[in-house]
Amino acid sequence: MQATYSHLTEQTSVVASYDSTTRLAYLNQPIWIGYTRALNLIDLMQNYLQMPKRARMKNLLVIGDSNMGKTTILEQFMQDNQPVEYQDEHGMYRTRVPVVMIQAPTIADEKNLYAAILDRFWTSFRPSDTTIKLRHHMYSMMRDHDVQMLVIDEIHNLLETTAIKQRQMMNAIKTLGNELKIPIVAVGINTASTILASDPQLASRYSVARLDSWKLDREFLGLLKGFEKSLPLREPSMLYTKDKASLLLSICEGNLGNLHTLLVECAKSALKDGLEEITIDIIKKHQWVRPTRKNAPMEIPLV
Repeated sequence: MQATYSHLTEQTSVVASYDSTTRLAYLNQPIWIGYTRALNLIDLMQNYLQMPKRARMKNLLVIGDSNMGKTTILEQFMQDNQPVEYQDEHGMYRTRVPVVMIQAPTIADEKNLYAAILDRFWTSFRPSDTTIKLRHHMYSMMRDHDVQMLVIDEIHNLLETTAIKQRQMMNAIKTLGNELKIPIVAVGINTASTILASDPQLASRYSVARLDSWKLDREFLGLLKGFEKSLPLREPSMLYTKDKASLLLSICEGNLGNLHTLLVECAKSALKDGLEEITIDIIKKHQWVRPTRKNAPMEIPLV
């Protein structure tokens, strides 16, 4: 009979019964923790998605430090709103695409914006085509697939160009939303908010949702409980106790991605050492795990 571990999720409990090699491989997979602020942001985007069409749609700007889990939340939102195949009134099979998500072009101009959107439909086009032709093709594909929302990740890429080109790009995005009557969700690091600051009319179209750094509060303790349920260790690590929670927060500096990396490294270390829990000593041993430190790469000790 397979052992069960009440401190783990059902799926992780199954994995915990496997050998250490299998569990080490499992730790390399993405972990989704449905913590409160992530679920609230997904609910917010879902509300935007379901808004009735009108001339001036509401838009959303999501900002937060690098490695704070923004893209992971977007991927979960996309998972909840996958394309759907259906038959139209003529009996033809068509595909409805509720949400299109792109990454803001690193070279900010209209052609690259339209090309990035067209890439999501796996449709053929010539990058050498004129901007007008690409725009027409893009609108056609968006309408044919009944797209209800456009999500633009890494919107701060626009800051790498001139103020004039920024304005041109944001105007193109605004026109796209107006023509299709769909909301735009833009996502980026905190400096992305400056894109809106230069244009009061543009700013009035967006609400801002901010993913702040974590603090030692009930939400953070709940986050640690969520992580512990997803780490295939056979004994409870009690990560949410005062000493461990304080130490983890200090090392990760309130950054979600840092915390994720830290806990995975600690879990791997526990398995390699033949332990089945993350101890204070293991956490202290991995204080070097701070991949999001500004202006410096993370250094990995070899001893």
